[in-house]
Amino acid sequence: MKFRRQNVSAERPTLNSVLRRAHLKVALAAVVLAGLSLTLVGLLALRAYSAHNLLLIGRSISYTVEAAVVFRDAEAAVESLRLIASPEEVISARISDRHGNELVSWRNPESGLLINVERVVSRMLQPDPVTLPIIHDGSRVGQLELVGSGRSLVSFLINGFLLVFACLLLSAMGTFYLSRRVIRNIVRPLRNLAKVAHTVRYQGTFDERVPPAAIAELNELGNDFNDLLDELESWRAHLHQENAALSYRASHDALTGLANRAFFESRLTRVVRDAGEQGQRVALLYMDCDSFKRINDTLGHVVGDEVLKTLAARVHGQLRKDDLLARLGGDEFAAIIYPCHQIEDVQRIAGDIRSAMTAPMELAGGHSITVSLSIGIAAFPEHAQTADELLKCADVAMYEAKRVARGHHRMARHTASM
Repeated sequence: MKFRRQNVSAERPTLNSVLRRAHLKVALAAVVLAGLSLTLVGLLALRAYSAHNLLLIGRSISYTVEAAVVFRDAEAAVESLRLIASPEEVISARISDRHGNELVSWRNPESGLLINVERVVSRMLQPDPVTLPIIHDGSRVGQLELVGSGRSLVSFLINGFLLVFACLLLSAMGTFYLSRRVIRNIVRPLRNLAKVAHTVRYQGTFDERVPPAAIAELNELGNDFNDLLDELESWRAHLHQENAALSYRASHDALTGLANRAFFESRLTRVVRDAGEQGQRVALLYMDCDSFKRINDTLGHVVGDEVLKTLAARVHGQLRKDDLLARLGGDEFAAIIYPCHQIEDVQRIAGDIRSAMTAPMELAGGHSITVSLSIGIAAFPEHAQTADELLKCADVAMYEAKRVARGHHRMARHTASM
């Protein structure tokens, strides 16, 4: 059971769109992964830097507030914290005495969305608070605790995300450009191949060829397809020749090359029909070779075949260009004279045929033979109204001519019934 192939090309993505999406996805994934990796590495490096920076700030503060802690001067300690910690990335600071009791605490007075974000980032990403002892004359007199800010980290994250977004945009543009180049190198050769295949299938022409491609594999595929087209074209030409030869053999006599009886009757039917529609005349010559049986019996079939071929050539030479001469079988021939303007023209042609037969035929083996033709003539619409009737009338006239005298022609006597 044969199933009709459904056209689902509209439901399937094109190779162009598939390659573009694939390139875009790969490029964007690569940029995102690279951006995230670089951002993570940067965060780790910045976190280590922030921890070291906070440690340096703590050391500076512990040295500055040493006297304030010794004399328990809270105002001096706060002033020192404000002067040192405010410009730095410090959220809060706490100073306690040697017993751990809080002496003073300080918190960055700045507020706002950015500060709140910095504090959130500080709790998430900043290292642990820095704790440093406050030393006086070699002994520990207090302790400093600092909590760092996430300002640098927030700024780095914002810049990092902006950079990743810019890279994504540039990558998308580059991918689009590269995909166009891929289309030129891959999709275009495939489109050319599909176009040629479509032309061959629906138009039946084999002269189209796939142009060369830049990619070796696609170029080899195109060359193989072109070679296949060459073979198909050669096979098609050979098939046409075989069909033409078969058609010729089916409609022509193998010995003389003239039309055979089937082709002759088909042409006669069509000519009589056309002549009836156009009000024209058709004449028919029915010819039989006199004493041909005796030639075959005495000299053999090889000589008889030569006689038939020579006879056919001589008769054909007396006809007009558009007249049809056929071998009906054995030694019987017939000619369609169309259009025929005057009956006298047909009689003149019959006389020329008889005259052409008077010269001896010089055959192989040194044989010289003279043969004659008995010819019957019938015309449409004078003697018949159909092709079959016309052929019968000419046949009867031929036998009447043969009975009177061999080598003569005779016109049909009776008129066809209407």
